[in-house]
Amino acid sequence: MSHTVIDAAEVEPSFGVFRKMRIALGTSGFGINQLELPPGASGVEHDETEGGQEEVYVVLAGSGIMRIDGEDVALVPGRWLRVDPRHTRMPIAGSEGLKLIMVGGTPGRGYVPRKNL
Repeated sequence: MSHTVIDAAEVEPSFGVFRKMRIALGTSGFGINQLELPPGASGVEHDETEGGQEEVYVVLAGSGIMRIDGEDVALVPGRWLRVDPRHTRMPIAGSEGLKLIMVGGTPGRGYVPRKNL
């Protein structure tokens, strides 16, 4: 097949907020997922040191912040943000919630997908 079409609403969210789009699309060159946080909720604080992935976040709707090593970066629709692997990050939704796409890959190496993501 030359392409795959998936509507996000067709992908059952893990924990009610995390849509595993890489798995749904069958991509193998990079990781990609969608996060939909309700107002005031936060995602999981984490880094990508173990796998070496840098991540890019693209805000689709809502607003909030990305807390990177304790520093808050504003998130608004249309904003793109890249985070190095070794730095902690945690998205926190604003009063209208936050919907964003996360893309991950390892600089200089082929992508190695994690089974559960």
